[in-house]
Amino acid sequence: MGAIKHALKALRKRHLLEEGAHAPAFVALSRPFASQGSEWKDKAETLELELQQCYKAQSRLSEQLVVEVSECRTSKALLQEKEALINDLQNEVTQAREECSQLKETLEEKIKALELVVDENKALKAQLEEVTLKAKNAENENKMLIDRWMLQKMQDAERLNEANLLYEDMMNRIKASGIEQLAQQQVDGVVRQFEAGAENFAGSTIPTECKHKIFAHEGGCGSILFEYHSDKLISGGQDRTVKIWDTKTGMLSRTLHGSLGSILDLTITHDNRCIIAASSSNNLYVWDVGSGRIRHTLTGHTDKVCAVDVSKVSSSHVVSAAYDRTIKIWDLQRGYCTNTMISHSNCNCLCFSTDGQTICSGHVDGNLRLWDIKSGRLLSEVAAHSHAITSICLSRSGNIVLTSGRDNLHNLFDMRSLEVCGTLRANGNRVASNWSRSCISADDNYVASGSADGSVYIWSRLRADIVSTLKEDTSPILSCAWSGLGKPLASANKNGTVCIWT
Repeated sequence: MGAIKHALKALRKRHLLEEGAHAPAFVALSRPFASQGSEWKDKAETLELELQQCYKAQSRLSEQLVVEVSECRTSKALLQEKEALINDLQNEVTQAREECSQLKETLEEKIKALELVVDENKALKAQLEEVTLKAKNAENENKMLIDRWMLQKMQDAERLNEANLLYEDMMNRIKASGIEQLAQQQVDGVVRQFEAGAENFAGSTIPTECKHKIFAHEGGCGSILFEYHSDKLISGGQDRTVKIWDTKTGMLSRTLHGSLGSILDLTITHDNRCIIAASSSNNLYVWDVGSGRIRHTLTGHTDKVCAVDVSKVSSSHVVSAAYDRTIKIWDLQRGYCTNTMISHSNCNCLCFSTDGQTICSGHVDGNLRLWDIKSGRLLSEVAAHSHAITSICLSRSGNIVLTSGRDNLHNLFDMRSLEVCGTLRANGNRVASNWSRSCISADDNYVASGSADGSVYIWSRLRADIVSTLKEDTSPILSCAWSGLGKPLASANKNGTVCIWT
């Protein structure tokens, strides 16, 4: 624009100069033509030459004007681009400022949360110090109790020696009584007192009263069992824990944690070293009783695991059943599945035979099935109940298996022929769920089963009639277990309460 203005000024000056140059010509025209003809001619030639020079200068200025106009347009386009870029940069700066303010607010919130966590940490440290002090005090008390316990054990040992002397005297009298008494104690051609584990055998007594009522698990207790040759009770419940109880005192001995789902069934190895739990989290959990830690987590089922049992011959063989319609055999030492059997009906309960070669399983379709552990082949099946089987319990001799069903019947089968050798029923006895567990006493003389009205019914196996009815609560009974020592009997209900009956 400045160059254009400058060119216009130059053109004006040139125009004025030309007007000044032409002025003498107009004056000369006013003079007589004859006297000034030659002078006019010279001046005309001079003016014509100057006019040509002006035209040339005008053309040069026009070219310069065109160049300046194009440069002006280019500069204007660049200016517009720069202004757009400046606007974009201003928008980015505005966004950056907003993000910075948001980050500042977030930082302030984080600082407040950090201060809160620091305060909570200080409070937890104070609680930890208090708990540590309590633990030290408890340890000192424990040492004192151990000393008292050792003294008591010494006194008990002296009493046990006296009892052993009385026992030897009594056994001598029993042997002297002859063959008739031994024949009365004989079952299926086997004298049970001379079987393996005879030193732990005791005749079962009919329980009549509740010795301890324990609130064991929140949400319900679905499975209980006794340790082998012990009166310690193991329970598992909806609170995902497994607990060990002293039935003499009703006190909690240990709690095992680690399960991610509800405990639906329990079993224990015959050496009482490992507890295996079936869980609703589709897994099986194996705890080491000595350390209280999980030894294995057996994964492979795709639905909740509702039944588990361990071989009575080898503690390394475990069988489980889940609602994915599979039965799996596990190697406990290696911690993986060795065989999988598929059934067209879901399995609710199962157990190993005494020789560890056969698996008995009870299914939703009411059939009792026998499987070969090595080949996984179905050996035989029988229609045991008109509704789902909820429980399978093998007698101590291994010759009788007890099945309970949703038809409220309890059938006794001969394991060798799978023929029914007894049926137990009661008017008020109603099976509470698909996983209600019944049991046989250690001497195979009695059967115990829980009912939906909170009662525990006890039948005499030989007479097939009810000998006792126990009731402490109205909540449905989900599981019954009889100690291998002959007493006590334990029951667990849907409220999570465990009763010890003596």
